[in-house]
Amino acid sequence: MKQKLPDTVETDDLHSIGLSGLVAAAQRYQPSQRNTFAGYAATRIRGAILDELRRQDSLSRSSRAKAKHLELAICKLKQERGANYSREALCQEMNLSEDELADLMEEASPVRLVSLDEVDTRAGFADYPLHETIPDDGCFSAADALERKEIISLLVKRMAQLPELQKKVLAMYYYENMRLSEIAAVFGLTESRVCQIRGQAVAVLRTYLTRLLA
Repeated sequence: MKQKLPDTVETDDLHSIGLSGLVAAAQRYQPSQRNTFAGYAATRIRGAILDELRRQDSLSRSSRAKAKHLELAICKLKQERGANYSREALCQEMNLSEDELADLMEEASPVRLVSLDEVDTRAGFADYPLHETIPDDGCFSAADALERKEIISLLVKRMAQLPELQKKVLAMYYYENMRLSEIAAVFGLTESRVCQIRGQAVAVLRTYLTRLLA
């Protein structure tokens, strides 16, 4: 997964996130399931990493669509004219002025394009393209937004009832964006123990939310 991500994504961060997915897999795996533990754990690890990447992603769907359009235009020009195509040719290809192209390139510059139809066929990973894995949660109706606000309010109240250590770990991980290894150093615990504490807190909140929405 690291090979498909920009250099700004740290390997240590992916390792910490993956470790949380591994702990969750160990807690929830049932030997009676058809999947082997290796396959089940790989899916949970991949899911944990995708969830965290979605949480950190601040780019809009519109920016990604524009970046895709720009990439296709550049690829076409490279095939037709080679790598030394002119900026003017790119403007003509995209039917944009110089200023409009400059604005588009600035907007799309943080985007690294990954095909949503791409399937990771390596052993141990589910053969599903990204467009079937990543939900489209970019838009909310007024009713959905109100319900979401009420649910968040109730979750905040439930979080306040968690043990002090669990609250601190959640705050450091989700609000201060600290790595599990950094949190472990603060409390003098192992990284796996901190990951377990975080997982337990999330499980409590997930169970509460499930009952709330039942």
